[in-house]
Amino acid sequence: MSDFALIGPILAAMFAAATPLLFAALGELVVEKSGVLNLGVEGMMLVGAVCGFAVTIQTGSAVTGFLVAALAGAATASLFAVLTLFLLANQVATGLALTLFGVGLSALIGQGFVGIPLEGLPKLYIPGLTDLPVVGQALFGQDMMVYLAVAAVPLVHLFLYRTRAGLVLRAVGENHTAAHALGYKVLRIRFLAVLFGGAMAGLGGAFLSMDYTPMWAENMTSGRGWIALALVVFATWKPVRAMLGAWLFGGVTILQLHVQGLGIDVPSQLLSMLPYLATVLVLVLISRDVARIRLNAPACLGKLFHPDA
Repeated sequence: MSDFALIGPILAAMFAAATPLLFAALGELVVEKSGVLNLGVEGMMLVGAVCGFAVTIQTGSAVTGFLVAALAGAATASLFAVLTLFLLANQVATGLALTLFGVGLSALIGQGFVGIPLEGLPKLYIPGLTDLPVVGQALFGQDMMVYLAVAAVPLVHLFLYRTRAGLVLRAVGENHTAAHALGYKVLRIRFLAVLFGGAMAGLGGAFLSMDYTPMWAENMTSGRGWIALALVVFATWKPVRAMLGAWLFGGVTILQLHVQGLGIDVPSQLLSMLPYLATVLVLVLISRDVARIRLNAPACLGKLFHPDA
């Protein structure tokens, strides 16, 4: 196979690798737009991954598995929401605790499912389009979850910037005191946003265990939850930029798998580090533009709110 012929499979693999990041990043973006900082994305992804995988194995229905994964992610997020929104626990500490909780809970639930193979989702095939050179497989040969993740980008954008509910959510994130004074239910809005973020993280985790690498293994997210958190900052809280960032990190992930296959002598340990090195590098570069971060970041991000205060 020529180098040119490799471009199509590499692009297809890049979009697939970006999908769990995109699901999780979009969910966290909505959460942070409401003024809540949830660092438990990794834990929610793991819970969604194991629950979706287990249900799919038991029922034989991938649709049911993804629905349960979304519910499991939302249920895990609800623990964070209760602790931070109603009991006023510190959001950073609670998010870190949620990640540890998700790691332990997913390992417990998944004990009986380690190493069991699962057939991945069927790929789309459109005669005449999927067979196109270079872009055919990448654009018209993916499974439905890849397209769902991409479709979620304009939907989230439209919600945030073209609907009254999105305007209210952004207002809560910018100034929760003023939003409360206008009669908006700040805690209810943030609670629903946190549930949405958990559901999206659950879908991202389920995509990993049910399609990308269709089997369950402990800690199989391998830090993708943290990369999704970095993506939100990289995207300056913009959905379209989050998608571009997910594709970028997906490309870096796939790069490590193809470099050695091309005969380039690079230590495997260094290649495994690439996605995380890229994350650190991107965050360092972005942090230099303090004005842009202040302009786009929700003003009340991470700040506690009590209606009686």
